[in-house]
Amino acid sequence: MVEQSGDPVGSTGFRVGESQVGQAVVLAVSGEVDALTAPQLAEAIHTALATGPATLIVDLSKVKFFASAGMTVLVAARTEAGPSTRFGVVADGAATSRPIKLMGIDAVLPLYSTLDGALSGIA
Repeated sequence: MVEQSGDPVGSTGFRVGESQVGQAVVLAVSGEVDALTAPQLAEAIHTALATGPATLIVDLSKVKFFASAGMTVLVAARTEAGPSTRFGVVADGAATSRPIKLMGIDAVLPLYSTLDGALSGIA
């Protein structure tokens, strides 16, 4: 697993870990995704997509706070993935899936409540 931490102060606990599950690249995000950390999430997604994976899953199940900047990153990532990469987001709970659904972004992002569900639903 490759880990990136873009939070030098440590106040948000933001981390992105990358792993390979079959043909899927999984980015496991934890901590807070806000205006300060969203660019680091975007960079991690861009780096993962540059390898041309068949599937990219962004797992937000350990995210404690998810601001609109993070939602913007996910929508842009879906576009960047294009038709050659299947893309999904794991989000369940008040901190992640609720704001995504309230903003209507679940209409453009495949949303799953678990990583296993995403892996089986996308493949």
